[in-house]
Parts: sequence; structure tokens; C-alpha cells
Amino acid sequence: MAPPRKQANAERRSREHLTPAEIDRLIGAARRLGRHGPRDAAMILLAYRHGLRVSELVALRREQVDLRQGLLHVRRRKHGLASTHPLRGPELRALRQVLRDAPETPYVFVSERKGPLTESTFRKLLARAGEAAQLGLPIHPHMLRHSTGFKLANDGQDTRAIQHYLGHRNIQHTVVYTQLAADRFNEFWDD
Repeated sequence: MAPPRKQANAERRSREHLTPAEIDRLIGAARRLGRHGPRDAAMILLAYRHGLRVSELVALRREQVDLRQGLLHVRRRKHGLASTHPLRGPELRALRQVLRDAPETPYVFVSERKGPLTESTFRKLLARAGEAAQLGLPIHPHMLRHSTGFKLANDGQDTRAIQHYLGHRNIQHTVVYTQLAADRFNEFWDD
């Protein structure tokens, strides 16, 4: 009988999320790799900042991005709740560049043939960026979503707000981030 998935992952990785500093290193490494560096860096930034699943990221369409108002309309997969997120300066700049480079396509992130990138392609480019960033652990797309949850929880965001931001229908999926947030212990001792 195969071991449960979490145990198998624990043998390969000591954790399933990245710190904000590690995310910055990952984005920087992606930006420097190959001729699609700006696109790849933008994909990682959006996946992290908005807690996007890989399927949501590669399916992102132009009509979901409102650069004028600075909004991203997130369509969640896996029966998740759709929501609208604000876009900040780094995301807006990255998206403007990506959209300028592929102006005639309905998708935001496209291949050289102007078709949407595949989930497999994103997994490979993310793993390659992780190796280049020398983070010391193998990187997979869902780590970006977990990193979002932990970042928001560590920043003291309300659990219900995180639930809606990540599109979780069941709050039990969100509570994991608040239960494991290291910063929740900071005020226990005052010496």
C-alpha cells in the first residue's frame, strides 16, 4: 500500500510553502531564465499574490484583468468561490508588459504559438526557476498558493477574509494556515 501523499511529500520537502524572501528569489531567478523571463516571473507573482492554482493561472483570460481599475476577476476551480482582487503596482507593471508582448490573444499567458500555456509547462518552468534560485527544496505550483495562505495568516489577516481570498468554500481548508502560522506565538513572552 502506498504511503499517504503528505508523508511522501515530507520525504522530499520539509515544508509545503515558501517565505516572502524565497518568493522574491524565485521571481528574480525566473526573470533571468530564458527569453520568456518577464512572462514567467509575472506568472509566479500572480500565482503567489492571488493564491491561484496552476489551472486557474494558465486559464487566465484578458477579460479577467482590468488594468484601468486595477482589478483581477478570479474564477476559481474545484468548486471554489469566485472573487475580485485588487492588483498592485508590481502586478500591474508585470501584466502590462506581458499583455504588450502578446496583444492578439485571448489568454494572458501564452506560448510562442500564441496558445495558452499548459499546466505542465508552468510546472517545468517553476521547477527550473526553483533550481536557479537555489532554495534547497523542490518547488511545485501549489507551494505558491500555500505561501499566499501563510503570508496572509502571518500578517494577521482575518481567517474569513483569507478563506474568501483563496476561494475556499469550507473554512477548514483555510484554518490550516492560521494553525501553523509561526508569528502567532510572537507575543507569548515579553522579555
